[in-house]
Amino acid sequence: MFERVREDIQSVFHRDPAARNALEVLTCYPGLHAIWIHRLAHALWSSGWKWLGRMLSNLGRWLTGIEIHPGAVIGRRFFIDHGMGIVIGETAEIGDDVTLYQGVTLGGTSWNKGKRHPTLEDGVVVGAGAKVLGPFTVGAGAKIGSNAVVTKAVPAGATAVGIPGRVIARTDADQEAARQAIAEKYGFDAYGLGQDMPDPVARAIGQLLDHLQAVDVRLEGMCKALTALGSDYCAKALPELRTEDFEEVKCEEGNTPS
Repeated sequence: MFERVREDIQSVFHRDPAARNALEVLTCYPGLHAIWIHRLAHALWSSGWKWLGRMLSNLGRWLTGIEIHPGAVIGRRFFIDHGMGIVIGETAEIGDDVTLYQGVTLGGTSWNKGKRHPTLEDGVVVGAGAKVLGPFTVGAGAKIGSNAVVTKAVPAGATAVGIPGRVIARTDADQEAARQAIAEKYGFDAYGLGQDMPDPVARAIGQLLDHLQAVDVRLEGMCKALTALGSDYCAKALPELRTEDFEEVKCEEGNTPS
């Protein structure tokens, strides 16, 4: 038990830069208090003491402003930051190293018995005010943006934002590097928006940079072909395209100027 308590305290230090010392964490973090109360309430619930489990859960709600049903299953190093207004339903399942911020609801969309609430796999982060509603899975390492309303499964490592929640398409590392290179080449300094931001302007700019990259590749290929045939058009009209590369191609192919 003491090992789990120590682990919980360390998880606060890892994820909240405002935490200064262990005494402050023990006495001033209602998220920790809610988790510890839930563990006892869950043990009672699982042992058949349903009413006692619910009463203890209700007491925890009064003390912390965080409502966790005693039937919910919660993993290790679960961190609730601020916490006020959080609601976690009976059939919710939470993995290890999950983080929730204030106002989050892990709720259901059905009055039927059985699984009604979401499953959050390891490392999920849910932003302030987000609502995750329904018996689906949010994959490991996924992020839910603040105030999002998510009603469908979220793939591992993805980011979901908006109402209704939608998954943002991620740009792979190679494509992002190519965009950055082409932006620097043309002196475009305003492209500093993160890929996790659902900004249509940023998305359009990214597509324009992809198009410029494709045009550059084709233009360089054409210039190599022209230079290999003995033309000096690229050297005069497009000196920024590194004509020394075209000379190398010409020599390798054994072509001579006409």
